[in-house]
Amino acid sequence: YVPGTAAPFIVGADGPDQKLFTALDNLIAQRRVPVMIAISIGNGSGDAQGSQRGLEYDTMSGLYAEFVEKEVLPLVEKHCQVKLTKDPAGRATMGCSSGGSCALIMAWYRPDLYHRVLTYSGTYVNQQWPPNAETPHGAWGFHENIIASSPVKPLRLWLEVSDKDLFNANIMRDDMHDWVVANERMAKVLAEKGYHYQFVFARNAVHCDGGVKDQTLPEALEYVWQGYPIAEAKP
Repeated sequence: YVPGTAAPFIVGADGPDQKLFTALDNLIAQRRVPVMIAISIGNGSGDAQGSQRGLEYDTMSGLYAEFVEKEVLPLVEKHCQVKLTKDPAGRATMGCSSGGSCALIMAWYRPDLYHRVLTYSGTYVNQQWPPNAETPHGAWGFHENIIASSPVKPLRLWLEVSDKDLFNANIMRDDMHDWVVANERMAKVLAEKGYHYQFVFARNAVHCDGGVKDQTLPEALEYVWQGYPIAEAKP
């Protein structure tokens, strides 16, 4: 990083992500992705309906992206002595499970802030709480009708789901809690709308599988950052 320059960055959910940091260190050194800042943000604890994490990550609105913009990024710039780009093409979001749905929610509702999205075992299911009449099925709505009925947004996406991922992990029994089906439907609607996306289906793997992430994260980051300039190496 050259002090004073506006750097691209990636925002990750669920706190420090050593796999991401290691992958980026190697990819940047190999000039396979641009020099960037990695920002990991912890959640407010708990999971699913009624939790603070669920409220932050599963709410279908731009509120979390705006919280990051107004409160987190200024702190990063101040305490780490870096300058973060305002260009949405130089901004990525990333997460696993509800952190993954959060990553897409951030970019979907605020495409003026983020254009690149990377998700593992994304919670594209009916997890939003409290309910919202405008999006009654939460993130399930993305592949149910929201993406199909909306103009194409300037997003580039990489998403993964595992064959042994989650199914009906609560008592709602609403037929909208199958992570495999949800992610397969996401890939279908993204293809139908002509998005730049890549979908990975991991066999013999589980929810947020660490081995899958080890094997795929470098290529996933390369794909997500395609098209963004990489500075020439210094002599």
